This record gives sequence, structure tokens and C-alpha cells, in this order.
Amino acid sequence: MGSTAESEPEVGGPDFTPEQLARGRALRRAQLPWALGGRVAGLALTLLLGLTPAGAHLVTWAGGLFGGSRSARVLAGAAALVLLGQLVALPFGARVRSVRQAYGLVTQGWRGWAVDLLRGLALTLLIALPVALGLYALTGRSPGRWWLPAAAAAALLTVGFSFLFPLVVEPLFNRFTPLPAGELRDALLGLAERDGIRVRDVLVADASRRTTALNAYVSGLGATRRIVAYDTLLATADPREVELVVAHELGHVKHRDVLVGTVLGALGAAVAVAALGGLTGLPPLLSAAGVAVGGPHGGIADPRSLPLLAACATLLSALTGPLRCAASRRMETRADRHALELTDDPGQFIAMQRRLALTNVADVDPPRVLQLLFATHPSTARRIAAARAWRRG
Repeated sequence: MGSTAESEPEVGGPDFTPEQLARGRALRRAQLPWALGGRVAGLALTLLLGLTPAGAHLVTWAGGLFGGSRSARVLAGAAALVLLGQLVALPFGARVRSVRQAYGLVTQGWRGWAVDLLRGLALTLLIALPVALGLYALTGRSPGRWWLPAAAAAALLTVGFSFLFPLVVEPLFNRFTPLPAGELRDALLGLAERDGIRVRDVLVADASRRTTALNAYVSGLGATRRIVAYDTLLATADPREVELVVAHELGHVKHRDVLVGTVLGALGAAVAVAALGGLTGLPPLLSAAGVAVGGPHGGIADPRSLPLLAACATLLSALTGPLRCAASRRMETRADRHALELTDDPGQFIAMQRRLALTNVADVDPPRVLQLLFATHPSTARRIAAARAWRRG
């Protein structure tokens, strides 16, 4: 196999010192309560508004500020829910940022962080408000079967968003410049060509404006596909390590993970909307939410049911989260194996995993329950062990 002299000592010896292991665990313990607290607080707020009359009163009050029409209640109610969710999450997110800043992972100032929050809020409203208006147009036309066209629309929106995300959303938060011509660019394009994958370009994201973390990815579908590398990765990692990171990302393309994920996401969105149609039609839930059950403008057709709809959607997302994480870990494991097969360099793969873990201050072997519930990637310890197993095999 093609392991290098620099990485070979790590193959047989310890991968991390006790101090490095302790630093990763300390960061995890410092930020985990705040990260989990933000999730719990957001879920609690959503359930409070959706399963009590408080949410119905909020929609009525917000809509009254803009005339009180049905459309005003839908738009103002949706905006109020988004804004309240952002406000509840704000102190938790700020605390996580402070913790990461103390560990040298944040380079962005508070002003830039606030600007990013406002951009994210504007983008969320830009998506949520038309979706809410269209949804309640369907419930008004067909209170009993609104979920059928809504499920189809949700699937189409998921596919469209996946295609447009690298073209519209990513440039809002990062600047992308072509990687200058040279050995590294040729190596990355040659890697993709050897793998039988067509990419449009190799771009560099200015991630150093926000973080010291290292990463690369392949984004887009078809004509929009491109390799994107963080400038932090290019500045600190060896060219061979950059190749291994990109080889991993090419594995996602090779196994059609983006396409499969988009299709599964579209199907999941359709199924979720169908489930919402069943849940929000239950009289006990409507009564608990302060929504009249009968009448042509009652039930789900009433804009006051919007918090109930949001609560059910949030709860479904939370319950299915571990399943999505498990599917993601499976894809990441397969992409790791692809990188090993493509590069035939397990020693450098291990060196690359060490660099990523140390630079990102990762807990290389977190508690199993956290892995099962929240992790989208295998732990560093498992990835290194898999690379050693692959080499022995």
C-alpha cells in the first residue's frame, strides 16, 4: 500500500496523546449542554404554542396588526413563529459560539455572526412565508384532502432546493473563487476523472472568515456539481491529505448519495406532509390548540392551526432524527471506504483523520448514545480503525 513515511509511525502507535483526547472531550462537554438546551428549548416552545391555545392567540394577534384577513393571519402567524424560534435559540447559539471561540475555532467577530443570523432569518422567511400561504390556500380549497397536492409540492420543492442550493444559498454566506491552476488543481481534477466523475470546477470557500475548521465537499447535481475546499484546509493540510478529503467527497458522488438523499428527502417530505394531514385532522389536537373543529373555515383551514402544524412537523423531525443520522453515518462509512480504494493510501488517510480531529478539536470517541442520536459521521476512532482494517484486508 502507498502509506507515506510521515504517517507510518501513527499506524502502529497511539493516534492521540492524553492531552489531545482530553481537549476534545472538554470541548464536547462545554458546548453540548448549550447545543442540546437550544434544541430542547425550541421544541418546548413549538409544542407549547402548538398544543395550547397560546399559538392560536398569537396568530390572531399578529394577523390583526396587518388587517386581520385570512392571508394576513397566515403570513403574520408564520413570521411570528419563525421570529420566536430564532429568539429562543439565540442565547444558546451565542453561548456555543463563545465556547468554540475559547478553543480557537472561531475567527469571525460578533458583528459578522449577527449579520449571518440576519441573512439566515431573511432566507428562512423568504421560504417559509410563501410555503405557508400556499399551504393554507390548499387547506381552504380542500380541508379534507389538502395534504395530497401539498405532499407532491413538498417533494418538488425538496428536489428544486437541492439543485438551487449551491447556486443561490451558498454564495450568500461564502465567497467562492476558482482554485488557481497548478499541481493541486490538476491532481483533484485528475482524481475525479480517474473516478469517472465529471465536475464543473474546483472552488475555494473563504471559510477562514468564520472558522479555523477544515473541510471540503462536492456540491450540486449534474451541471452544477463542483468540488469545494475550505481555504483553511488548503492552507494547513498536505496536498495528499487534501486529495484524500476530496476522494471521500467523490465517494458520495460515486454512490449517488446526493441524488439518493434528494430522492429520499423528497419522499420523506411527502410522507411527512401526509402524516401531518392525519395528525392535524384529529379533533382532540385541534381542540387543545384552540381551533374550532367544525365549519367550512374551521380545523386545518383555520390559520390559527398554523402553530399546531408547526408543532407536529417539529415533533416528527425530532423523532426521525436518529434514523436520518444512522443513514448519514452509513453513507459516510461507504465514502471513507471509497477514498481508501481510490487512493490506496491508508496511512495518509489516518494522518488526514488525525489532522481533521486535532484542528477541529473533535472528541475522537464520544459516548455511544450521542453517536446514535446526533452524529452524522462515524467517530474519528472508528474511521481510523476501519482504515487499519481495510489495510489488513
